[in-house]
Amino acid sequence: MTLFDVALKVSFLDTDNHRHFFTDLTRRFPSTSVFIWCNRENDVIEIVVRNPEEYPLVLEEFRTWPIPGVVEEVSDDRRLYLNVSECNCMDQDTIVRHIGKLDILNIFPNMIENGWAYHRLIVFKHEALKELLKRLENAGWFYKILRKVPLDGFVASSLTMSADAVLSGLTEKQMEAVLTAHRHGYYNLPRLSDVQTIAAKEKVPRTTFQEHLMKAENKLVSALVPHLKLLNHASPERRRSLSVKRNRSRIPLSRQIASTHG
Repeated sequence: MTLFDVALKVSFLDTDNHRHFFTDLTRRFPSTSVFIWCNRENDVIEIVVRNPEEYPLVLEEFRTWPIPGVVEEVSDDRRLYLNVSECNCMDQDTIVRHIGKLDILNIFPNMIENGWAYHRLIVFKHEALKELLKRLENAGWFYKILRKVPLDGFVASSLTMSADAVLSGLTEKQMEAVLTAHRHGYYNLPRLSDVQTIAAKEKVPRTTFQEHLMKAENKLVSALVPHLKLLNHASPERRRSLSVKRNRSRIPLSRQIASTHG
């Protein structure tokens, strides 16, 4: 069976429909991007506004559209993080709802930018993709397929947190700072070196090295926080199921297959 890796963008022009608030918001404020993670129990929403002059306007607009179930809200000078206690994927007119019981996996996060919602899909059957596109058309969505290629690799690797999502924001100097710090034992417990010593050994200014390192650490933690929040707020049943999966991964593959078919 051939699996397909599909990149798809969709949009909806009914701006009076509150269910498409984020699509309309990013259309009217082009410097705004929205990222959504979901585990079917909780949503984590990150709103990033690259233009600082637009950020107060986006916040003001957002306050007029209350999201039910917000249990945590954190903001800074250009980002707003929301932790929502209820999953809204199946309650709204979203592409995730239209996937329904089709042989398709939606890979989070979903990104909304410039009035378009971007989705990465793992499609198990070509007919399932055709059915999805038919459903979108019937629901009034506009769509464009950006990529459709045979899946290169294992599905399991696609369902885990991708390196791109965590590392793509780092500059070359920031990545080098983290690798250099790790090489000198900076992340050992206890630490084997400090910033000043590392900078002296590498013959670089301490302030410059420290700035690159701090910016890299801030970006890495910020990228991990949505995934940690989803895990932290998952139900006890979901947490136990994750523990079972981790324990099963230590069992030899031959025994896993035997137990599955036994």
